[in-house]
Amino acid sequence: MPGVEDESFSRSVVYLCEHSERGALGLIINKPMPLSLEGLLDKIDLSLGREDLRTDMVYRGGPVQTDRGFVLHEAFTAEGSIPSDESIYASTMTIPGGLEMTTSKDVLEALSNGAGPRRVFVSLGYASWGEGQLESELSENTWLTVGADVGLIFEAPVAERYDRALGLLGLQAWSLSPEVGHA
Repeated sequence: MPGVEDESFSRSVVYLCEHSERGALGLIINKPMPLSLEGLLDKIDLSLGREDLRTDMVYRGGPVQTDRGFVLHEAFTAEGSIPSDESIYASTMTIPGGLEMTTSKDVLEALSNGAGPRRVFVSLGYASWGEGQLESELSENTWLTVGADVGLIFEAPVAERYDRALGLLGLQAWSLSPEVGHA
């Protein structure tokens, strides 16, 4: 919501990757860092072997473990194969809707070798909520929720992601009050 003043979450669009009774984990998808994917790989002694990703940026995924990388990507399937419930990468979480989140270096090594998932979103850090915390914040109208849309991650220009997410609800930022309450 517009009234959120925390710098990490002000005007943030968070792609929720996991939500259970133990809590929730997500990646902020609209806060790029001044670091390209090529620059990140260079820092870990890998080169980027994919020309299509040369201009991709690394994002601030959230305020937790900001030194750890998270790669949100389409589930990899070899052409002509049947999608599997198991990822080809280590340390991968399957996310409903055809995405996976990988935290192991092997996905970056695949990108270095000119392979890897077709579309990727790389962040440092993540956002998390403890047991019941996100539900509490939702009941306090701290967050608006919208169905997941991979187009926001992989197709929408970064500067438009917040407004497009609101648009999925039929809203515009100017129409929202920074004050929260209950009717």
